[in-house]
Amino acid sequence: MVQSPPRGPSGRPRIDDRAAREGILFVLHTGCRWRDLHPALGCGFGHTAGRQLGDWQQAEVWERLHRAVLEEVSEKQLLDWSRASIDSVSVRAKKGGELTGPNPSDRGKPGTKYHLLTDRNGMPLHVLESAANTHDSRLFEPLLETNPGVRPRRGRPGRPRRRPEKLHADRGYDHPRCRRYLHRRGIKVRVARRRIEDKNHLGRHRWVVERTISWVLRFKRLGLRYDRTEATLWPLLLLAVALINLRRLRQATEL
Repeated sequence: MVQSPPRGPSGRPRIDDRAAREGILFVLHTGCRWRDLHPALGCGFGHTAGRQLGDWQQAEVWERLHRAVLEEVSEKQLLDWSRASIDSVSVRAKKGGELTGPNPSDRGKPGTKYHLLTDRNGMPLHVLESAANTHDSRLFEPLLETNPGVRPRRGRPGRPRRRPEKLHADRGYDHPRCRRYLHRRGIKVRVARRRIEDKNHLGRHRWVVERTISWVLRFKRLGLRYDRTEATLWPLLLLAVALINLRRLRQATEL
């Protein structure tokens, strides 16, 4: 006799992990509301999938997934640490919530900012979120220091690599604090100087991070923020960058 899945707090049978995963991916790609997920889609009830997203976040599943994909990409020698680029983008937060603030570039409407670090080829190494009115330089050090890093290839000793040889950034990061940090860490710097250089002069190397940002915004749940809590937004961001890297890994494998 087949036993039914254990019941959750609401009394409904708990959906299996595969169905919960498919439901989370469906919401991330389409931007639909959690409550619009219907069991007929094979994803279970939306609120159950959303609760599973939070449970996996508490278990650090999404961080481990992001790190595992990065290490696999590194094993295939697809990561290039010789250069890295950093940039951010603001999105509107329709319902407000945590980590939101008046967007200076959108008439002060509530928004959230995504901060992204990529390697030379545009592979996302790390992502963070903040209120839209947070200056880019404030997330500069955390973005470089808290990225998961990549362990050396199998059979090679050493610590996980977290820092590039050279970093490209626009004028938003032209701050003495940022330059001091790069000098202290031994990272070569190419940051556009305010009131002196046009950010377009860095386009030869920085376009890769702008392209990666466009990939992130293609996930409709992230292109326009509806989630009010950071606990929901953060795992969706991690999942998005992991999927981008996984897509690039599959493309390289098929060649």
